[in-house]
Amino acid sequence: MAKKEKAKKVDAERAAPKKTSTGKSKVAKSKYSDVIVEKKGQIAWITLNRPDRYNAVDANSFRELNLAFKECGEDGGIGVVVLTGAGDKAFCSGGFLKDLANFDIGMGRKLFNHAEDLINTMRRIPQPIIGAVNGYAVGGGNELVIACDLAIAADNAKFGQTGPRIGSSPIFGANNLLAMTIGEKRAREVCYLNRLYTAQQAYDMGWVNKVVPLKELKKEVTAWAEELLDRSPAYLEITKINSNVWWDMLQSANEHAKQVLIRLAGGPEMTEGASAFMEKRKPNFRQFRKS
Repeated sequence: MAKKEKAKKVDAERAAPKKTSTGKSKVAKSKYSDVIVEKKGQIAWITLNRPDRYNAVDANSFRELNLAFKECGEDGGIGVVVLTGAGDKAFCSGGFLKDLANFDIGMGRKLFNHAEDLINTMRRIPQPIIGAVNGYAVGGGNELVIACDLAIAADNAKFGQTGPRIGSSPIFGANNLLAMTIGEKRAREVCYLNRLYTAQQAYDMGWVNKVVPLKELKKEVTAWAEELLDRSPAYLEITKINSNVWWDMLQSANEHAKQVLIRLAGGPEMTEGASAFMEKRKPNFRQFRKS
């Protein structure tokens, strides 16, 4: 199939209706194909709507999430933004690894630039963001949790990083800011060993603010949002921006790390990690250690 025909097919698939957690198809708004934005009173709900792949993200997903957060951030009638995932299996399972198995520097530049833009937007919009973690939050999905101001997890949620296990590195929050929350040694464990942690373990470490049964997640998140709406918007904004001091100080280091990731995009270690994941086998990274 020619490249143009493949591109048309991908665009058509993205524009098609996608099943939500209710099992009913909902046509995406013309502006978005991977994201749903719903404004309910003064609360905006942004839903990553790719349950067909456990809400894994690619460059387009990052781009649309960024646009959605900007849209909400510029809406003076919105006081709180909630981020969640469609379905009840995953909040966001990280990067779409099928894309990474045939990656190159140009694709890497697009992906990582969109990811960085999204995280910066989340940090800079005036409204507090609550992560409603309704399942797996791993890899880039966990870094979205870190970027949220608050996080409430369903009891079925799982947290973790996948970086060195699949040939990448979590430079947009897990390598650096997670240590501010759970401690340096524990954060290194998360980022080096790529284990999964239950919602209760995450709560015990200070990773999330609260854990509730899945069926109560939306109600609990809404209650927290309503409480925030009773706080001064101007002083909430000041508090949020001032709380970003450590993220702001990391910008130079993050930019350097991003450029390294871009230059390594499509390299043998990334290809081995992503291919092994797709093929459901253990990656052979020992082959890259030579005396």
